[in-house]
Amino acid sequence: MRRIGIILSVVGIGLAIGGYVFFNGERKAPVRYRTAAVERGSVVSIVSATGTINPVVSVQVGTQVSGMIKSLHADFNSRVKAGDTVAVIDPEPFKARRDQAASNLEMARANVARAKTDWGQRKRELDRVKSLISQNFVSQNDVDVALTNAQSAEAQVHVAEAQVRQAEAALNSADLDLKYTVIRSPVDGIVVARNVEVGQTVASSFATPNLFLIALDLTKMQVDTNVSESDIGGMTEGKDATFTVDAYPGVKFSGTIRQVRLAPINVQNVITYNVVVAVDNQDLRLKPGMTANVAIVVAQKDQVLKVPNAALRFTPPRSAGAEGASSEGRPAKAEGRPSGGRPPSSGGADTAGATRKVWKQDESGELVPVPIQTGISDGVATEIVDGPLTENDVVIVGLDVPRGARAGGDLPPGFGSSGQRSPRNRGI
Repeated sequence: MRRIGIILSVVGIGLAIGGYVFFNGERKAPVRYRTAAVERGSVVSIVSATGTINPVVSVQVGTQVSGMIKSLHADFNSRVKAGDTVAVIDPEPFKARRDQAASNLEMARANVARAKTDWGQRKRELDRVKSLISQNFVSQNDVDVALTNAQSAEAQVHVAEAQVRQAEAALNSADLDLKYTVIRSPVDGIVVARNVEVGQTVASSFATPNLFLIALDLTKMQVDTNVSESDIGGMTEGKDATFTVDAYPGVKFSGTIRQVRLAPINVQNVITYNVVVAVDNQDLRLKPGMTANVAIVVAQKDQVLKVPNAALRFTPPRSAGAEGASSEGRPAKAEGRPSGGRPPSSGGADTAGATRKVWKQDESGELVPVPIQTGISDGVATEIVDGPLTENDVVIVGLDVPRGARAGGDLPPGFGSSGQRSPRNRGI
C-alpha cells in the first residue's frame, strides 16, 4: 500500500506539472492567412505625369529699336489681328536721324555734280594740251600732268557717286528705324501678357525685349508633360489621356498624345521626356500656365483574369519567428521573390510577359506555389496571361495574426514587451 501511494503521488505531481505547463506555458498561435479571389475584369495600365497647359502657338512680340514707349494700343486679353498696332515708340529721335540722313544724301549728290564739273574741266585741258604738243608749244610733261589731273577728276566722280549710294543706304536705314517705332502684331490672336508700360524705355542693344506675348488660338491647347524614362516606352502618338486641374475639382478633361519629343530633359540626373497632349478648349475654361495632373492610358484589356498585386509580393514565412515580420505587409524578401522580375509598377508595362509566383493552400492547408505569366498592371491588380489559376481561385495575399504577436525585435527602442498592454484579438 505504501508503494501504491508513492506511485500515485508521483503521478499526481506529474499531472500537476503537465497541467501547469499546458495552461501557463508559451503556446504558438496557429498561422492564419489573408486571401483574395482571382477575378475577371478590366485592367487599365496608366502612366501618371504632371504637366503645364500652354497654347499650341505663342508669339513673343519685341522691338528692333530702342526708345521710350509713347503709347500702347493693346492690353491683356485684347484680340488683335495681323498688322494691328499694339505699341508706338517715341518717333522724334528717329525723325531727326532721318532728316539728317536726307541732308547727307543731298550733300553727296551735290558733291557728284561738282566732281563731274571738275572732271569736265580736266578733260578739256587734256584735249588742249594734246593739240599743242604736235606744234611743240608744250612739253610732254605738261601732257602727262593734264592726263593725271583728268584721271584724278574721274576717280573723284566715282568717289562722289559711291558717297551718294552710301547716303541713300543711311537714309533707307533711318526710314526703316522710323517704321519700326510702330510695333504691329505679326499674327491673329489674343494678348496673353504685356510686359511694358507707357513711358518705359526699352533697349534692344544686346537682346530683343519682349513687349507682348500673343497666343495664336486659345481654343486649341496642349499639355506639356514630363514622363520619366522608365515609362516613355509605352508612349505613342494617338493614345488617349485624361487630366485634371485644380481650378475645376472633379472635372476630367480628355486629350490625345500629339507628339513624343525626343529631346531629353535632365534635372539633377533625372531624365524625363516631353509628351505633348493635344486638348480641345472650345469653352476656354483652360488657361495658359495651369498645372495638369495627367493620366495616360498605355494599355487596356477587358474581361481578363487578374490577381491582386499583394499576392505577387507575398512570401511565406520560413519559420515561426518570421511570422511577425511578414504579417506587417512588408515587401517580399529577395530569397522569396521569383526570378521573373521586379514587382509590377503603376504602369505595368514593364512586367508584361514575366513569369511570377503566387501561393495558395491545398486541401490539407499546406502552401503550394503556383507559377503564372503576368501581363499589364494598374497598380492594384495584374493581368494573368497564362497559368493554372481560374476565376474564383483563392490566393494568399498576406498573414493574419494578432497585433500583439509582433516580435520584440521589430519594436522601436524603449517599447519592450514589459510595457505592452494585453493584446487584443484583432487581425491586421
